[in-house]
Amino acid sequence: MAVETVFLNGEFVKRSDAKVDIEDRGYQFGDGIYEVIRVYSGEVFTMDEHMERLYQSADKMKLKIPFDLQELSSIVCKLIEKNDVEEGIVYMQVSRGISPRQHHFPGGDISGSVIAYTKDFKRPSKQMNEGVTATLVEDIRWLRCDIKSLNLLGNILAKEEAASKGHFEAIQHRGETVTEGSSSNVFIVKDGSIYTHPATNLILNGITRRVIKDIAAKSGVPFVEKTFTVDELLAAEEMFIASTTSEVMPVIKVDEVNIGQGVPGPVTVKLQEMFTGRILTECKVQQV
Repeated sequence: MAVETVFLNGEFVKRSDAKVDIEDRGYQFGDGIYEVIRVYSGEVFTMDEHMERLYQSADKMKLKIPFDLQELSSIVCKLIEKNDVEEGIVYMQVSRGISPRQHHFPGGDISGSVIAYTKDFKRPSKQMNEGVTATLVEDIRWLRCDIKSLNLLGNILAKEEAASKGHFEAIQHRGETVTEGSSSNVFIVKDGSIYTHPATNLILNGITRRVIKDIAAKSGVPFVEKTFTVDELLAAEEMFIASTTSEVMPVIKVDEVNIGQGVPGPVTVKLQEMFTGRILTECKVQQV
């Protein structure tokens, strides 16, 4: 078995040798950001969009990434090559760096700490074909969900509630307004149109969400960025969630309520097919 290589603060090292300082602010405060990037047949999918969002998140929280976008993109590609990843993900994390513990930002020229590693990850084909279930959970997170930060306790609690009930995802809502899943964006289909929460501070503007918006426009399916209620979600013709690892995932039941006919709907299936087409085109592979 090959020795897994990770990237840590400027060096490629064996995973067993990768250590994080106890005073790293990512470890102590969750003071950092991250991205998860998909790899299909050894090729990176939507690399530019993920990297641009990483730097946007850094700007929003005044975090200095010690590599420019092109350098970090090159590092990701080298890491994939070193680990011979065919179908998987790259996890990348940047913290504010190492400094004596204090709540305000450290003074001086402190560079961010950067780590990245790969993981084999197959497409969830069975779940995408059959659909998954979800549960409703009150959204208790902070008000800057547009930043892909390491502060995920609210998301984790929601996901655990879903998992403990045997569901794939937790659908979060603030009062009656649906926001997003614990690790995904949420969409419903009504009268043939796709509805999803606007890209405000209350959700993360997912990369898969952006791809869906683009392919919907190209296929002539109306894509409406407008809030909807829990009742509207439960009465929807179709429902699906989307993320880097879940792709376009049909949701066929929420708690005790079947969505539509209780099977993946035609709009969702069409989006799945077009999303796969985008993968084939961008990653220049024969099949995935």
